[in-house]
Amino acid sequence: MFTDVVRTETELRELYRHPAALTKAKVIAQLDHHARTFIDHSPFVLIGTASPDGTADVSPKGGPPGFVVVLDDHHLAIPDLAGNNLLDSIGNIVHGSGIGLLFLIPGMDETLRVNGRACLTTDPTVLDACAVKDRRPKAAIGVTVVEQFMHCAKAFRRSELWNADVWPDRASLPTLGCILKDQIPGVGDIEATALDASLEEGYVKTMWEVGGKRD
Repeated sequence: MFTDVVRTETELRELYRHPAALTKAKVIAQLDHHARTFIDHSPFVLIGTASPDGTADVSPKGGPPGFVVVLDDHHLAIPDLAGNNLLDSIGNIVHGSGIGLLFLIPGMDETLRVNGRACLTTDPTVLDACAVKDRRPKAAIGVTVVEQFMHCAKAFRRSELWNADVWPDRASLPTLGCILKDQIPGVGDIEATALDASLEEGYVKTMWEVGGKRD
């Protein structure tokens, strides 16, 4: 489908200028006090991984500000809370994927990017540090930081993500129940409103449940 594909670094640099010296200098190899402060105030992080066949995946993780724990200048841990059990991110990590993190703070246009190596750990000391709302996870994503840097505000200002005045009317968009009814043949005659109610009930029951098999 796609033609005129760029395949080499040389072709790439014919399209894009080299980054400024200041831009390259902002990339550092440890979590300094500014990165720590950002992570301590962030309730939301996007996790990028790749499967062995090269298929990429991005998964959202959320919790109270500071739910991602900085262990030292080179290591952090992300508690595994209940999800859909497809295990996309942690499955990729178990198979050797590196990791890319994008930390957000509501209302702030700048973001923090952290890239590194990852593992899934059941280290008791790490899990103790990762407790969320008094719930101790059964596993955590351990990250060894290779680089971190602040990302500028252009994307958020272009999108006006935090500007409620430009948000779409939610009533004009389908609910998740409606989407699932259209996408999953096995749903059958279940009404979209019933699916939405079931989803909401599940959120309430499992919001702070830790990932893994139930005890």
